[in-house]
Amino acid sequence: MRRPTSLPEPASLPASLPASVPGSRSARRPGDRPGDRRRPFVRSSALVAVVALVVAGCTATTEEKAPPTPQQVTPDASSAPDDGLEPFYGQELAWQSCEDDLQCATVEVPLDYAAPGGDRIKIRLNRHPATGTERIGSLLLNPGGPGGSGFDFLPDALDTVSKDVQEHYDLVGFDPRGVQNSDPKITCYSAPEMDALLAADADTSSPAGVQEAIDRFADFSKACLDNTGPVLGHVDTVSAARDMDVLRAVLGDTQLHYLGYSYGTQLGATYASLFPQRVGRVVLDGAVDPTLSSEESTFQQAVGFENALRAYVADCQAGRGCPLKGDLEDGLSQVKRLLDRAKVSPLPTGDDERPLTQSLAFTGIAVTLYSQTFWTYLTSALTAAIRDGDGSILLTLSDAYYDRQSNGTYGNNSTEAFWSIGCVDSRSSADLDAMAAEAERIQEAAPTVGELFSYGAVLCAQWSVPLVGGLEGLLRGGRRPDRRDRHDERPRDAVRPGRGARDDPRLRCPADVRG
Repeated sequence: MRRPTSLPEPASLPASLPASVPGSRSARRPGDRPGDRRRPFVRSSALVAVVALVVAGCTATTEEKAPPTPQQVTPDASSAPDDGLEPFYGQELAWQSCEDDLQCATVEVPLDYAAPGGDRIKIRLNRHPATGTERIGSLLLNPGGPGGSGFDFLPDALDTVSKDVQEHYDLVGFDPRGVQNSDPKITCYSAPEMDALLAADADTSSPAGVQEAIDRFADFSKACLDNTGPVLGHVDTVSAARDMDVLRAVLGDTQLHYLGYSYGTQLGATYASLFPQRVGRVVLDGAVDPTLSSEESTFQQAVGFENALRAYVADCQAGRGCPLKGDLEDGLSQVKRLLDRAKVSPLPTGDDERPLTQSLAFTGIAVTLYSQTFWTYLTSALTAAIRDGDGSILLTLSDAYYDRQSNGTYGNNSTEAFWSIGCVDSRSSADLDAMAAEAERIQEAAPTVGELFSYGAVLCAQWSVPLVGGLEGLLRGGRRPDRRDRHDERPRDAVRPGRGARDDPRLRCPADVRG
């Protein structure tokens, strides 16, 4: 199955992968990310260094202190934008000890902000209390996605965010509505059904083949609705941003302090547009333009992966033991032939029930392109696949991407959440001619991997809940923020890609903070 609309983020790479090929130079340089829309949960040394520098720049450097007792806070109920939301903004959190020596709590939010007196859902969060005595507030974290678990990310963030920041802020992870630890979470297929869906290769050479792909995802979305319930129609980014304002209030902060990666920057920018007067200290790492159409986002990501693959091939060929012969274009052609071969005749993997299809092969390649530190894995995988016809390493990489466990289960619902949130936020045209024209444009710009990003509109073509829309509609007149959305009557532009935390006045460190 071609990757619908764009790729979700990988979970991690397994420690059991083969050692790097002797002579490979690729692990010796910091990593680049392939596309501008999604970012992996796995960390590289470059990411750790960048975040530590950027966030630490908003704090004062002090000596280490023993962790104090968590500071008591008072919910900011008075900041509720509507009387009907005051019960949510005034909640008292019941923190309890939980795994990884953290504290956990649950916050209730409206299922539908247009009907706050109706059903409620639960947002799960955890925190690491500030380690110093001069606490500033809470710093909310989002690792990306959509569908990434901030709750699961927090333990890793303790190694990423500088100790100076941890001294002054409670670090707070949370799972947006529908994501893994929140309730209800998006639930669609059983593990065997997900295996089949992720492995399927679509035939888009005929209208019948395209319709078959549409039907396949229509069945998936029906299962999502059947197994998840009404929340499936309310997992949009705008609602998640409104939830963040409730979190801000119940955490006792008058302003939101936030660190978001990739899609997390889109969520943060959406919050800033809805609640501009509530924006505190914010870092958006790998900024995404939240107003991009689905078509443009997919196009940019396809080009990003193509460029990352080109960089890998050049590096591989400059070292020893590279399975890709000839010049750069020859090497890219060999990768393309491997992908085409896997579609026609899937490669054996040692598991007769799970041969390596084109979709699985590309996913196994894609996960290594998020960071140059993973390129040695790709060299090993391509060596086995091209020289020996063995798809087992690429399958292992693909499984790592989707967090598929050795027992055949999936460790989280990130893929289901990724597709579900994407389909309520925005949808591409499912018109056959429009998809064909877009596929031609993508494949011209990304000749090696573009096919895997084409016809992505099949995913949402018959999605089981209506389109809600995202920030694009809010800013361009499709659906303006109402009084429940904002504290200021003047709409603000969202943060654009290419503008860093120091370039946007809403994201600069206050003048009284020195680092």
